[in-house]
Amino acid sequence: MTVRCVWITGASSGIGLALAKRMMRDDWIVAGSARSAEALEALERKHSGQFFSYPLDVTDEAGAAATVARIRKERGGLDMAVLAAGTHKPVEIGDFRPDVFRSLLEINLMGVVNCIAAVAPGFLADRAGHLAVVSSVAGYGGLPTAAAYGASKAALINMTEALKPDFDRNGVKLQLVCPGFVRTPLTDKNPFPMPFLMEPEDAADAFYRGLQSNRFEITFPRIFAIILRCLNVLPYSLYFRLVKRGTGK
Repeated sequence: MTVRCVWITGASSGIGLALAKRMMRDDWIVAGSARSAEALEALERKHSGQFFSYPLDVTDEAGAAATVARIRKERGGLDMAVLAAGTHKPVEIGDFRPDVFRSLLEINLMGVVNCIAAVAPGFLADRAGHLAVVSSVAGYGGLPTAAAYGASKAALINMTEALKPDFDRNGVKLQLVCPGFVRTPLTDKNPFPMPFLMEPEDAADAFYRGLQSNRFEITFPRIFAIILRCLNVLPYSLYFRLVKRGTGK
């Protein structure tokens, strides 16, 4: 059996962790990265021989490059990278702080940029590979309290769309992942209703099915993504009215 290796950032919790567990069930070797070395080492002990710990702060450009080099050397290559590291901080106009925007853009956007810069040379040289960039349906349009988070995710959507033709020409599969609400430590803090909330295991199943498809965009739950896509083609007067009705803000 051919050994397949996937690098997952944000692998210690949330969607990244759920996907890592799902892919290990399908015999993937997982090189997992996150800031918490302790959490990663616990996963490595629990899944000995299948999960390997590669602690990383994705805002460290040189660290990302060194991590990918280590994975390729120690695991014998790299077939796929899933860039799922990210965070969220709510923004209210009464406490509007540039440092919140700077922090989220550095982690959610530049963290992905650093990781793409690390994996792209090897994939391009091989004229093979598979890269999945995790954004969010929050990137489709502005939503209350998500001014910083949504901006970072909208940037990822635009960037991934722009990169796809280049990756196609070089034989590398590129996919955009836009999840809706998934029960994670981050969403547990949300004080508002979360329609179509998914459990991590269900989200991971949908994510993995999407990775095996030829679709550019992977969304789950799909009905929620479709609703938000439709909202964003409406006139603003109607859009804001429906957003207020749905969020209470």
